[in-house]
Amino acid sequence: MDDLVVPAEFSGVVSVDRAGEPSLRRAYGLANRADERPNRVDTRFAIASGSKGFVAVAALSLIESGELRRDTTARSLLGADLPLIAADVTVEHLLAHRSGIGDYLDEYENENDDVTAHVLSEPVHRLDRTDAFLPMLDGLPTVFGAGERFRYCNGGYVVLALILERASGVPFHDLIDARVFRPAGMAGTAYLRSDELPSNTAVGYLYRDGPRSNVLHLPVRGNGDGGAYSTAADISTFWRALFGGVLVSPASVAELVRPHTARADGDFGYGLGFWLRPDGRIQLEGQDAGVSFRSVHDPATATTWTVLCNWSDGAWPVARAIIT
Repeated sequence: MDDLVVPAEFSGVVSVDRAGEPSLRRAYGLANRADERPNRVDTRFAIASGSKGFVAVAALSLIESGELRRDTTARSLLGADLPLIAADVTVEHLLAHRSGIGDYLDEYENENDDVTAHVLSEPVHRLDRTDAFLPMLDGLPTVFGAGERFRYCNGGYVVLALILERASGVPFHDLIDARVFRPAGMAGTAYLRSDELPSNTAVGYLYRDGPRSNVLHLPVRGNGDGGAYSTAADISTFWRALFGGVLVSPASVAELVRPHTARADGDFGYGLGFWLRPDGRIQLEGQDAGVSFRSVHDPATATTWTVLCNWSDGAWPVARAIIT
């Protein structure tokens, strides 16, 4: 990796971690363009849908503690909320993107759109807690019957966040911190407000250059479908904690990475919150306006490859270069 060449416009961190020891960790570009503040190897970046893996782990943790079951129906905890969600939709359907519920951010209807073109129907400054998403989730008709097939669904993971809150009695952000971040030792990872970013946190930019940030394009605070901030070191720590049995049992890990859908996207399968590569490696990935992220873990060699980037498309050419 000493001869790694990244595109001149790349802004982010590249990391390769082998058995807990970084063999490569480099920072490029600017965390804040207005102040010309450079990224560092320990800078925090938003990871968009990469956070879905944290939600899935928290769900399995609640299942292990008896507070939830995989066959718990969404309706049993939603009560009168979101009445168009079918009575037979379960936690497992939602985790596996096989629920068939409608999506407030439908990536299939908008698959040809630039991610910077997405506009939310609710003012983003209001979206700071899980129940604030209810107006966006309400009134969406069922797309297909529960369990029939795979269809990636962002809204399904916000519904999961509601279910986890109600099953545990703990607010979503606190629950993920208690069940995932703290036991794993991920001290630099949190669901931060985009209008209150602390120091050493990368601002997300819409384009490869220019000053326009993503603050008006995304919920002010991430939720079940994405939006945590993390560091390269913490992502590696998460993989080690997951496969080391720190967060959930080996049986639960096996369930998370079992192919619930063999071919979800091309040759890629999908487990519960995790993409399954055809080479046996496990992947987390996220993209939003001002965010691109990919992390791949090989359980056989305990190797992790991670690319974090603070503009919308910058991670992909670098990820293709290092993840061989």
